[in-house]
Parts: sequence; structure tokens; C-alpha cells
Amino acid sequence: QVQLVESGGGLVQPGGSLRLSCAASGIIFSTNLGRWYRQAPGKQREVVASIASDGTTNYAGAVKGRFIISRDNAKNMIDLQMNSLKPEDTAVYYCNVWKGPLQNYWGQGIQVTVSS
Repeated sequence: QVQLVESGGGLVQPGGSLRLSCAASGIIFSTNLGRWYRQAPGKQREVVASIASDGTTNYAGAVKGRFIISRDNAKNMIDLQMNSLKPEDTAVYYCNVWKGPLQNYWGQGIQVTVSS
């Protein structure tokens, strides 16, 4: 059974930083595509960042230069370092691992709120 558990969310002031972590069990991040998504109120879920099995990373335009996705193979985790946070980054953030069309797994989501 695949389980993804996010941690590290919370409330932060604009310009601040947060680090999200996602621990996986039942599936290996290093051999699959790991992604962070977010969903703001009233908006569709959108991909924020991804890290492929070969370590290639990609970012949404809105977060490029501010967010960094990384992977710890020994701990079977992916992280999202979020810097220079803006109010528009406020959303529920979801960890995702994609192995194939029928093997697409999600965490439960974690709230990130950027507000003064």
C-alpha cells in the first residue's frame, strides 16, 4: 500500500521561507516521478515542481527561482524549499508520485498560508 505523508506547512509572513517534506512508503521516489502540486481556494490544482528519476527538475513559472525541489534517496523523501513566499503562494500543497497512468498517488495535502 502506497502512502505519502506531507509535513512542514504552516503560516509564514510574506518574504519568508518554509520547507515541505514528503515521506513515502510502498513506493520508491528515486525510480519514479515525484511532484508537488498546490490548490488555492476556488482554483484548479496545479503542478508546482517535479523531479524525475534521473534528477531532472522542472518548475512552474510562478515559482521558478524561489522554490527548490529535492530528493533524499536514503530517506525516500522529497522536499520543497519555498523562499520569498508571496500571499499568492497560499494553498494546500500536495505531494505526488507518478509511476504510470494507473499508479498515480497523492498525499493528504498540507496547508501553507502566507500572510502578514
